[in-house]
Amino acid sequence: MKSILCSLLLVLPVTAEHHTSGGELPAGLPAKLDPKALAEAGFETLFNGKDLTGWRKTGGTAEYEVKDGAIRGYGEKIKQNTFLRTEKEYGDFIFTFQFKFNDKTGNSGCMFRGLHKEPSKKYPEGRVTGYQCEHDNFKTKQRSWTAGIYDEARRGWLDPAKNISEEEKKAFTAQGEKLFNWDGWNTIVIKCKGNRLQTWLNGELRADFTDTDPEHATPKGFFGFQVHSGKTGDILWKDVYLKKL
Repeated sequence: MKSILCSLLLVLPVTAEHHTSGGELPAGLPAKLDPKALAEAGFETLFNGKDLTGWRKTGGTAEYEVKDGAIRGYGEKIKQNTFLRTEKEYGDFIFTFQFKFNDKTGNSGCMFRGLHKEPSKKYPEGRVTGYQCEHDNFKTKQRSWTAGIYDEARRGWLDPAKNISEEEKKAFTAQGEKLFNWDGWNTIVIKCKGNRLQTWLNGELRADFTDTDPEHATPKGFFGFQVHSGKTGDILWKDVYLKKL
């Protein structure tokens, strides 16, 4: 797997510092993301490739299964956002996985440091909330923001921020269109260290956000693969590895 230096995008969220350095892939992440190299670098797998041990479904009506060594999230007429979340919670880490769309119209994402709001009649287990690494679908190609950071069920977009200019939005989309593989697998890397959150898509930095909001900054939580509510969804994830920092 190739490792390339990032091209930096200057985005200035209101409630955070956006860094303009450190775009290289995280130190400690091997250039070749195969099981042997990852194990030697101190990574552990969070998905055994056979079943969903260590994970559980929460939220809506989509389903999850293991298919050909990958996690598949799928459904039709999906009510509410559905998540396959880890049983355990994590704080500081480097997290990497691959994903692809079988159905290019179904929006998705990966929760990290995810939480549940208080249970309610509509959400008996509590509404999933927290940081999400976006997986934009084909219908939003004019806004190709995969690996941007979204705050699920709380503040909305963090990086890119909601108040950036149209030119900055177009620049972020242009980078996303250049990087994203609509017909194959895409590699995501997420690094969380303290309040600094960074994401990479296929080797390039996408988001670099430091959360300075005392009400919402989240130090610890679960990972969760999302199937968004809507007409259809069919997404695959595999090669899920974590290194605690």
